[in-house]
Amino acid sequence: MELKKKFPLLSKTQIDKFLLFEKLIKNWNKKVNLISRKDIEFLFERHISYSLSITFFFKFKTATKILDVGTGGGFPGIPLAIFFPNVEFTLIDRTKKKIKVIDSIKEDLKIKNIKTIVGDVKNIKCKFDFILGRAVTKMEKFVPLVKKNILLQKDGSGIIYLKGGKLDYEEERFPNLKVFSLKNMFESNFFETKKIIYIPKNDI
Repeated sequence: MELKKKFPLLSKTQIDKFLLFEKLIKNWNKKVNLISRKDIEFLFERHISYSLSITFFFKFKTATKILDVGTGGGFPGIPLAIFFPNVEFTLIDRTKKKIKVIDSIKEDLKIKNIKTIVGDVKNIKCKFDFILGRAVTKMEKFVPLVKKNILLQKDGSGIIYLKGGKLDYEEERFPNLKVFSLKNMFESNFFETKKIIYIPKNDI
């Protein structure tokens, strides 16, 4: 399948989990609005592959702690937790019913490295190596909101954000910003303007 071709490090067990994940998400989406109706048929491309694109540029070490803020339907947290089974993921969202769905899915998929929180990240005091986000809010709001949660003493820690469009604010504010374009990584036009941005701890 195409997922295996694009991400050859995935094992058969992991591929099977993604196939089951697809079925579970589509079934749940009929009851809870996790993904827009126009996007659900592009689940592998616009959500799973998009989430896994982070693995092209980041190889998280065992026991790395990662917080996925505003996870919604579990993206990018669930796909990354499947890919990195030895990394500790915490998924937070303010919508209780979405977190209940994630809890159900992680049980069905037998994912052991995900914890969930219902709430607002502004009230979370725990520290993490990396903060993940995708279309949560504008970066000028997101960075101040999560900077308290980053382990500043840890080398390589920082914010990883999936983003489309211009980066005027980020390029002006963060001198050590790293930008990874996805337009040449996938054939789909969906990725034409999509990027992964990394803001290291020293810039925050």
